[in-house]
Amino acid sequence: MTFITNEYLFFGSVALISLSGVLMPGPLFAATIQQATKSKFAGALIAVGHAVVELPLMFLIFFVLSQFRVPSFVQLAVGLVGGLLMILMGIQTFTKRNKTEEAPVNSSRDSVFAGVYTTAVNAGFILWWLTIGTTLILNAQLFGLIGFSVFAGVHWLCDFSFYTVIALAIFKSQLLWSQRWNQQVRMGITLFCAAVFVGFGADFLVSALWSILA
Repeated sequence: MTFITNEYLFFGSVALISLSGVLMPGPLFAATIQQATKSKFAGALIAVGHAVVELPLMFLIFFVLSQFRVPSFVQLAVGLVGGLLMILMGIQTFTKRNKTEEAPVNSSRDSVFAGVYTTAVNAGFILWWLTIGTTLILNAQLFGLIGFSVFAGVHWLCDFSFYTVIALAIFKSQLLWSQRWNQQVRMGITLFCAAVFVGFGADFLVSALWSILA
């Protein structure tokens, strides 16, 4: 499978894919909206809770992969599955653009726990890291441990920045936003995410297939 060898292009693609993932409506996003009505710091705390689960998983995958020479066919398989998954996520995002997610946490629970809980029980989160995330980590290995650490930091900062801004905006302006405006903004975000997922998914697939044919 062909990887991105320029670190700036790679980190830029990581930021775009990460932001697209975090912008997708889902349990974590729903929990952020729910908690943001009570605290302007809810987004930051939820991102911290999310990191409690996500960062150890990222480093675990990195160190496990570092201990073995990953066969080319495994890299190709991960690339193909990851590409297909991204395309399916894009299609699913588009088809469910009018559906509202419910937060699977009780409103009485604090924001950090909400971040931990909604991440840990989300099967899609694990699947994402075993396919798309693993492909990105395989690419990050080209830049060593420091490069991977930067990759992990960029990914988490995308989560942290988005949830912090969203929660603060909801807390400050929840009474000022019209329902029509919220729907229009949500639709624009959803279509953008769908396009990014389909685009990068196609790139993953083409890269993997090109490696097979080359």
